[in-house]
Amino acid sequence: MDDLNDVLRWDGFRVFIDGSDLAQVEAIEGGACSTISVNAVRRAWTPEETKLRDAFGGFLDGSTEDEITEKLLVPLFMQLGFQRISVAGHRDKQLEYGTDLWMKFQLPTRHWLYFGCQIKKEKIDSAGRSECNVATILNQITMMLDNAILDPEVNRKQLLDHIFIISGGVITKAARYWLGERLDASKRRHLIFMDRSELLDLFIANRLTLPVTAHEQPPF
Repeated sequence: MDDLNDVLRWDGFRVFIDGSDLAQVEAIEGGACSTISVNAVRRAWTPEETKLRDAFGGFLDGSTEDEITEKLLVPLFMQLGFQRISVAGHRDKQLEYGTDLWMKFQLPTRHWLYFGCQIKKEKIDSAGRSECNVATILNQITMMLDNAILDPEVNRKQLLDHIFIISGGVITKAARYWLGERLDASKRRHLIFMDRSELLDLFIANRLTLPVTAHEQPPF
């Protein structure tokens, strides 16, 4: 592989092995990668992929929010091309104003976009007991948008461009509507929702490896 990369480097590319032991090609400068195609998450899954998808679902059910963040979301975002992925520990969350994870993504123009994540394991709903949970999320969203995070690579504070609301369960339409109604248009446009079904599809499409702690034997 080193010999191959010595040749490809002249054309601005390199080869690496991803988490599924597959060879991938990456542009050294732009960061474009062969790990996923645009329509990969829209195709029908094979029986093996369906079984693995169910295994990922079992991991979501049996893990804490910290385990989901560190063992699934961090590898996923790395695979998708995000950089400087930083997870806030329990002590750091007060300093990060409710941000569970932040990262940045470089556009083809070489400009950077900054993303924050609010991560919940359970279903997010605006009805019944979940009302207080959604109210807490609303408060955290407001703090995340109003307070800058420190990017140590440039030694400068940056405001978040977008916020992922991520749930290991379902994010109901009522919850999305509840949050949207209580945010003005300028803040509402920053939100990106990602629930259980979308996460599972992304895990399979990006060939993510199921964490070894989630099972004793591989699902197939």
